[in-house]
Order: sequence, then structure tokens, then C-alpha cells
Amino acid sequence: MRARLIKETGAETDMKQENAFLKKYVKIIVVLAVLAGSSSGIYGRLISASALVIGFWRLTMGLPFFAIPVFTKYRAELLTVSKHDKALSALAGLFLFLHFFTWFSAVKMTNIASASVIGALHSMVVLLITVLVFKQRVSRQEVMGIVLALLGGAVVAGLDYSQLSSGDFAGDMMAFLCAVFMGLYFAVGNEVRKRVNGGVYVFMVFFSCWVCFSIACLASRTPVLGYPARDYLLLLGVTITCQIGAHAAFNLCMGYVSSLYVSAIESGDPVFATILAALILGQKPTSWQIAGCVVVVAGLLYYNYSANKRALAQGGGQS
Repeated sequence: MRARLIKETGAETDMKQENAFLKKYVKIIVVLAVLAGSSSGIYGRLISASALVIGFWRLTMGLPFFAIPVFTKYRAELLTVSKHDKALSALAGLFLFLHFFTWFSAVKMTNIASASVIGALHSMVVLLITVLVFKQRVSRQEVMGIVLALLGGAVVAGLDYSQLSSGDFAGDMMAFLCAVFMGLYFAVGNEVRKRVNGGVYVFMVFFSCWVCFSIACLASRTPVLGYPARDYLLLLGVTITCQIGAHAAFNLCMGYVSSLYVSAIESGDPVFATILAALILGQKPTSWQIAGCVVVVAGLLYYNYSANKRALAQGGGQS
């Protein structure tokens, strides 16, 4: 009995330390996570394997990093998670699976500048869920910011439509779906993280996502072995940089900062991704793509400013 009490007390201490660290540095962590996540498109383009294989190995390699601490430190908390929160975590894992699949499909079909700009529109989905599902009021300025961002995305997609035969427009549509699923993923995560420990939630989401990729590979008879050694090294790189450095960090930050803040800060992702694509892959963006990127970032930054201003006017809250 005493040993169990000591174990539970230790787990509570660890969670308090996690809470204190995240509360202090949460906004910096989100920015660093965006920087790490912006390299995802580069990996997706360099890896010769399909989107399903990339997602499967990214989750397979990354899952042990999150399973070990959960089963050694937070097993009791995992068992006490409500069925409702477990179901929501599984749903978030499904949305993450769909996000990964559509994203890696997009970067193989269109250039990274277009995919990143359109993929950044997930704030639109978060806004819609905030209003329609959680019944929260938003300001006219927030809506204007999202509309501006959508116009920027339309500029890029419209340009690529004229190049439909090259597959660019089809890739843009996959990037748009990627944005939709990312927005749903963020919205669910923000709700669950208010009640569930960060490490436990990340494990449940990634496990659910891994199950989805495993089923998809089996159902489509997609082989996961037999690719060049270079692919597996790149898969390890995308796991460390993006799975752990970006998505895990985002999930840990949920509950300490709103999904609106996370998705808005991610507006910088297309800028970093476009620069990396130009430097590493030689994909120089066109003037239209640069213009669309500027409009999207401006719209999302204005949206974030308006959301923070509204939160402060309502008496604080997560921003």
C-alpha cells in the first residue's frame, strides 16, 4: 500500500513539474515545433516510398519513445482515462492519419510552396469548430483574417489550376484536405488535453494513428519492407524531427495554450517550408506563390492577433 502511494505521489510530482515547465515555455515550444515541422515536406519529397509507407514507419519508429514513459510512469493515469476521452483520442488519431496521408501525397504531387501555403489553412477549420461545435463567439476581425488567408490560398490554387495536367492542382486539393484534417485534429486535442496528461494523450493518439496506417497498408497490400536504405534513414529523420519535435510538442502544449494560438503560429510554416524547398530541392517559388504565401501569413497573423485581443477582453484565458 505504501509503495503504491509513493508511486502515485511520484507520478503526481512528475506531472506538476511537466505543468510548470510547459506553462513557462509553452509559446517558445510551439514556435520551435513549427520550425521542426516545416521540414516534413522535404522528407516526403526525398523518400521514394508511398505516403502510406512513410506514415507507417514514422509512427512505428516514433511510438516506442512515447510508450515507454507511459507504461513506466503514467500507467495508472492511462487506466483512469475515461472512455469518452479515450474515444476522442482515437478520433484524433484517425484525423492525424488522414492528415499525414493527404500531406505526404500532396508534396509528391505538387511543389512544397503550394502544399505548405494551402495546408496552413487549417485555422479555418478550427474557427468553424469553435463556433459551430463549442458555441464560442468570435469577432468580425477573426473572420476577416481567415477570409484573407483563404484568398491567399485561392491565389496559389488558382495558379496551379492552369497547370492541371502536371498534377499540381490535384496536389493542392490533397493539401486542402490535409488542412481540414489538421484542423479537426487540433480541435479534438485541445479539448482532451484539458483533462488528460500530455504524455498519456500523445501515446493514445499516436497508437491510434499507427493502427490506422497498419490497417491501411494491409487493406491496400502495400509492402512496408524492401525500400532503399536511404529511405529508412530519411524515415528515421522525419520521425525524430517531425513526429517527436513537432507533433508530440504540439500535443503536449494543448491544454496550456489554445488550438487557435497553435494553428495561428503555424502560419509561419509555409514560409520556412518554402525557404527549405528552395535551398535543398531547388524548388524556387513563383511570384504568385510568394504573393499567396504573404497573403496567407498576413491573414493568419491578423486572425491570431484578433483572437488574443478577444480572449483578453473576456478576462484572460488561453491565448
